Amino acid sequence: MFYDEVEIYVKAGDGGNGAVAFRREKYVPYGGPSGGDGGKGGDVTLVVNPHLNTLYAFTNQREFIAPNGEHGRNKDQFGAGGANLVIQVPAGTLVTDAETGEFVVDLTHPGQEFVAVRGGKGGRGNKRFATSTNQAPEIAENGDPGEARRLKLELKLLADVGLVGKPNAGKSTLLSVTTAAKPKIAPYPFTTLKPQLGVVAFGPDDTFVVTDLPGLIEGASEGKGLGLEFLRHIERTRVLIHVLDATAPDPLEDFAAINAEMVSFGHGLAEKPQLVAINKLDMPEGREHFPALKAAIAAQGYEVFGISGLTREGVRPLVGRAYQLVQETPIPEAQSVVIPQIITPPPVEEGFSIARDAEGTWVVSGGKVERAVLRTNLNYFDSLLRLHTYLEHQGVIKALREAGVEEGDIVRIGEYELEWRDEE
Repeated sequence: MFYDEVEIYVKAGDGGNGAVAFRREKYVPYGGPSGGDGGKGGDVTLVVNPHLNTLYAFTNQREFIAPNGEHGRNKDQFGAGGANLVIQVPAGTLVTDAETGEFVVDLTHPGQEFVAVRGGKGGRGNKRFATSTNQAPEIAENGDPGEARRLKLELKLLADVGLVGKPNAGKSTLLSVTTAAKPKIAPYPFTTLKPQLGVVAFGPDDTFVVTDLPGLIEGASEGKGLGLEFLRHIERTRVLIHVLDATAPDPLEDFAAINAEMVSFGHGLAEKPQLVAINKLDMPEGREHFPALKAAIAAQGYEVFGISGLTREGVRPLVGRAYQLVQETPIPEAQSVVIPQIITPPPVEEGFSIARDAEGTWVVSGGKVERAVLRTNLNYFDSLLRLHTYLEHQGVIKALREAGVEEGDIVRIGEYELEWRDEE
């Protein structure tokens, strides 16, 4: 089976927590705070590996979680950052957000990298909070959680020339005699169940990539048979070679049916340069039907070549002309666009809102406020005081009072629930 579409879950590492610690050395009086910062969580990065041509590796693993950053320690020791997790994908992998369908990145070039999710920032230790008026702070921050998302990976093969045609037209045979590829070949329909790639070489610097794609049937553009899998992979090709079986009951009808499917699918397939290779001239009936077929197709404006994949008759002029068209035809836009890597984190929501749920709990929502609570180590009184000062500065305390919060009420901010204590 050819794996060309998969959904994965990626989770970056959480940042390590900062430490609360003080020096306790014999000859260092008033040693002061010595809690180190937590380490950054590891990123999850997609990297193009030119040696891969399917998404088969994802059949056994669909979840990828990067290591967390280590927590800070005493004696000013910072936690180590979590190692980045690298996921290798083949060239031609289109990445979208699985939940929203939003385009993320198009990975087309060997070695191209994309940071799918970023690791959380490590929390600061109490050494960072020492001031002239508070020389022994019991304040430390928790690390930020790492980003997480579900991604859909869709492989669209990168090839210069695509071989199209009805099942058993001879596409695999043509690929096998023009390249070093060894596709499965048999005299019955649908022997090709997955795309095959091969390289045609006229010389060290004169090469192009050919792909033999699964045969089409009518209704392919609507998802019948292997249609959508087939059509997806010819989007990026520059030139098409339409292989026709000269011994088929009605080759002209086959030719029209496949072109109609490409028109129905859209994505510019019908506008691609197309050479027509009438195959199986080694068979008497194929040789007999060739002149009439060539005249009929040439009358539609196509270049026609008579070939025999079995004896290799006419194959070299065909691939020579294909190579010439590849040089003349620009790379499809989807293949040439390079999406710049954005490494700055998204902005945090500034404002906040206050509501009350069915159980009477006050719920404060807002990205910036929730992040402040998440990063506060609630085990230390100094940290709680610092959080209270921050919420007061942001106007949250005043807004809660105006909303009617009373002594003993529960206030939820993000994942944390706090009990209201009014000193006024």
